Amino acid sequence: MSLLDWVILFGTLLFIVLYGTWKTRETKNLQGYLKGDNNLKWWMIGVSIMATQASAVTFLSTPGQAMDDGMRFLQFYFGLPLAMVIIAVTMVPIYYRLKVYTAYEYLETRFDLKTRTLAAILFLILRGLSAGITLYAPSIVLSTILGWNIALTTVLIGLLVIIYSVMGGTKAVSLTQRQQMTVIMGGMILAGILAYNKLPESVSFTDTIQIAGELGKLNLVTTDFSLSDRFNIWSGLLASTFLFLSYFGTDQSQVARYLGGKSLAESRMGLIFNGLLKIPMQFIILFIGVLVFVFYLFNQPPVFHNQVLKDRAAQTTYADSLANLELGYNEIFSNKQVAIQSLVTGIQSHNEALIQSAKTEYHLAKKKEDSVRASVKRTIAHALPGAKTQDRDYMFLNFVLNHLPHGIIGLILAVMFSAAMGSMAGELNALSSTTTIDIFKRSIKRSGSEQFYLYASRSFTVMWALLAMVFAMLASQAENLIQFVNIVGSLFYGTILGIFLVAFYLKSVRSNAVFAAAIMGEATVLACYFFFYEEIAFLYYNIIGCVVVVVVAWVLQFLDKPKLKTQ
Repeated sequence: MSLLDWVILFGTLLFIVLYGTWKTRETKNLQGYLKGDNNLKWWMIGVSIMATQASAVTFLSTPGQAMDDGMRFLQFYFGLPLAMVIIAVTMVPIYYRLKVYTAYEYLETRFDLKTRTLAAILFLILRGLSAGITLYAPSIVLSTILGWNIALTTVLIGLLVIIYSVMGGTKAVSLTQRQQMTVIMGGMILAGILAYNKLPESVSFTDTIQIAGELGKLNLVTTDFSLSDRFNIWSGLLASTFLFLSYFGTDQSQVARYLGGKSLAESRMGLIFNGLLKIPMQFIILFIGVLVFVFYLFNQPPVFHNQVLKDRAAQTTYADSLANLELGYNEIFSNKQVAIQSLVTGIQSHNEALIQSAKTEYHLAKKKEDSVRASVKRTIAHALPGAKTQDRDYMFLNFVLNHLPHGIIGLILAVMFSAAMGSMAGELNALSSTTTIDIFKRSIKRSGSEQFYLYASRSFTVMWALLAMVFAMLASQAENLIQFVNIVGSLFYGTILGIFLVAFYLKSVRSNAVFAAAIMGEATVLACYFFFYEEIAFLYYNIIGCVVVVVVAWVLQFLDKPKLKTQ
C-alpha cells in the first residue's frame, strides 16, 4: 500500500460519510428517519436495493468462489426476476395501502401481536447475524493490510458506519448508496480489465475464454438435480425464488428501501430494475474471478492466500515444514505451467488430442497442488491453534494487493469498504426500525413523543452496530463468506415467508394456527441444518420452512373449524 492508495481509500470513505451526514442533517422526525420522507425515485430505489444486498462479501468472496468452483454460483440468482414480479404485484400494494413503517406491522393487522412479534424477532436474529458477517468482510481486508487484530479493524469500520446511519437514517443510506454503487462497479470492472491485460500477449481474449471453459470454470448451468448440490438450475429456479420472495418481500432491510418510494409505481419499478440488473452484475463479478483464475495459471499464486496468517505461522517451530512444503509447491507449479502451455497450443491449433492430454496433465498437477495446500493448512492449524485456515475469501484480495498498480489498489479496497458500509447501514437501519416500531413502541413503551421515538431509533442503531461487531467474530469460522450469508438467511427466511404467504393467500387461517405452524417450521429447518446438513443443500431450507408453515397452519385451522369465529 502506497500513500496514493491510502489517500484514495480514505478519501472515498470520508466523502461518503460526510456526504450522507450533510445531506440528511435536517432529518428530525421518525417518518424521515425510517422512511426517507417517501421521496425516492425508482432508480434510486433499485440502486439502494442492490447496494444493500451487495455487501463487501459480494466483492471479496464471490470472485474467490468463481476461482475455486467456477461460475455455477450464478444459478443462485435465477429465481430473482420471478420473485421481483410476484412481490411487485402482490406484496407492495398491501404495504402501501396500510402505510406501514415495517413489513411486520401488517401481520398484526392480519393476525395478532404475538405473530407480528415472532416474525420481527426471527428477522432481528437473522439480520443481526448477517450484519456481523457484512462487517467481518472489510475487517479481513484492513487487518490483512495493516497486520492489526481483526477486532480492532471491526470496531473502526463499525464506527464509520454508525456516524451517518445514525444521523440520517433511511435517507442517508439511500443517498450514499448511489455513490457507493458507482465506485463499486467501476472499480470491479477495472480490476477485471487489468487481470486480462496481465496475461501473456500470445493469449487472446477468445483463448482466455476457452482455457477457462476447458478447465471447468464456465459451468454456468448445471441441470442435474440433487438435494445435496447447492448450486444447480433447479435450486436456482425453485429454492432461490422462495429465498428472494422472503428476502425482498419480508426482510425489513429491503422493504425499507421501497417503502421510501414516491409512489407505488416508483417502488414497483425499483424492484423490477433490481431483478433485471442483479444477474448481469453477478455475472460480471464471477467472470472477474474467472479472469483472475486464468491469470494465476500463468503467474504463480501463493501456497496460502492469507499472507498475514502464513507469516505468523512461519515464526513458530513449524517454519521449516512450511518452507519445505512451499518448495514442493513451486516445483508442482512449474510442471503445471508446461501443461497450460500445451493447452494454449492445442486451443490455438484446434488440436483436440493435445487439448485432452494437456487437461489430463493439468488435473494431475492440480491434484498434487491441492494436496500440498491442504498440508500447508494443516501445518498452520497446528502452529496456530484455532486459526481459520480457509483462505478462499483472500484469493481476490491477494491478487489486488500484489498484482494491481498503486492507486488502483486503493480504489478496489474502497470498493470493498464502500460496499460493506452501504450494506451494513441498510441492515442497521432495518434492525433499528423493526426494534423501535415492532417491539419497543408496540410492546414496551406505547406512549411517547415523536422525538422520543426518533431518539430511541438512533439508540437502537448504535446498539445493533455494537452487536454486529460481536457477531462479526462468529464469521471467522465460515467456510466461505458468500455462502455463510446465504446459509444464515436460509435458516429463517422460509419460516418468515410462510407466515406472510398464509397472511396473503389463506384468508381462513387465524393467528393461533399460523403461530404454532411457524414454531414447527423453524424447528424443522433447524433440524435439517443440524442433522442433515450434508444431505440437504441449504437453499432448500427456504422451501422446507415455507411449506411446513403453510401446510401445518392450514391443517391446524381445518381441525379447529368450530373455533374459527372466536379466533
